[in-house]
Amino acid sequence: MSEQAGRQRKSAALKFVLMVGAMSFFADFAYEASRGVIGPYLGLLGAGALAIAVVTGFGELLGYGLRLFSGRGADRTGRYWPITIAGYVLQMSVVPLLALAGSWQVAALLVILERVGKAIRNPPRDAMLSHAAKQIGYGWGFGVHEALDQFGALFGPLLIALVLSLSHHDYRLAFAVLAAPAAIMLCLLAVARLLYPRPQDLEPAVSEVRAGGFPRRFRLYLAAAALVAIGFADFPVIAFRFQQNGTVSADLIPVFYAVAMAVSGAGSLLFGRLFDRFGIRLLIPLTVVAAAYAPLAFLGGFWPALIGMCLWGLGMGVHESIIPAAVAPMVAPDRRASAYGLFTGVYGVAWFLGSAAIGALFGVSLSLVVLFSVLAQLAAVPLLILVGRGSGQLSGDGCQTLPR
Repeated sequence: MSEQAGRQRKSAALKFVLMVGAMSFFADFAYEASRGVIGPYLGLLGAGALAIAVVTGFGELLGYGLRLFSGRGADRTGRYWPITIAGYVLQMSVVPLLALAGSWQVAALLVILERVGKAIRNPPRDAMLSHAAKQIGYGWGFGVHEALDQFGALFGPLLIALVLSLSHHDYRLAFAVLAAPAAIMLCLLAVARLLYPRPQDLEPAVSEVRAGGFPRRFRLYLAAAALVAIGFADFPVIAFRFQQNGTVSADLIPVFYAVAMAVSGAGSLLFGRLFDRFGIRLLIPLTVVAAAYAPLAFLGGFWPALIGMCLWGLGMGVHESIIPAAVAPMVAPDRRASAYGLFTGVYGVAWFLGSAAIGALFGVSLSLVVLFSVLAQLAAVPLLILVGRGSGQLSGDGCQTLPR
């Protein structure tokens, strides 16, 4: 490939990453804005802490578990765009419908359907992104995308906070407003489909990884990520805690979530670059630091809770951006959607189990909630060390040096 052709391919890859990032900006603007207040909303409709934990945890279970099937389906059929579009249409349709929910059960169903839509579209979308990210560095490519994604998750909750403040906590109006960013997102989706009908053409048909079963490093990384997911409380549970003890006022709860998303977005850019340089071992210190969110968020006052939410957002951003960046060079290109589906499917089951456990412990002792959360995440560190020391070094640019 000539130098000019290489530059053109990199330019096209970056434009595709930015286009999908813009789609994710408005998608997260809509659905993360709703998730920022869904805990208090379900509480106002009559749900208790355990019900909120189970609903959000079950939503995550489906939201991740169903990716196993959408990923395999995308790889087997090659219909990456149609599956991605179907998931986005479902997700963006149900968010504004929360305004019409007359009971917590109906709202819970819509919350779960939103997660199902995300489950359908994520593996094929990430597989398409991986082809573009190969050209500009996996860490940077997925980091840029995740930053735009999380900045949408920053502005959405801020808009919800403003609407709630001006409307005297009219949650129905707040959810109805989210129809606008949802519509913009679907328009961008149509444009992206027309401009980039075959994103796989952005990556040369050469893979450093042999086709076949998933390697040992992948399985170790999967186990480590599952432990982290078990220890990460879903935000609606944290928000319910804030509301219950008055640590954070109702007006500021979505602002706290927005701050967490801002930290997550900035961290995605920084740590995406660092991943391309240092590889997966970067996750070891970041996992230890992020584990400190639990005592600060659940046991602290206003300012410790804010710091805890920053650490929570940091942990979410790091894993949302580095997970796909690390998985891509581990598997062959034609199996990436399946790999993403399997990886995030197991991640979701772990998240569900952890959320259910945290919800059950919530009524017993907050100290037990904190202990459970911290120990689960720290248990992932030895596995991450093994991944970092595993067979060959895996760098963020997709190059893998196999052992001699």
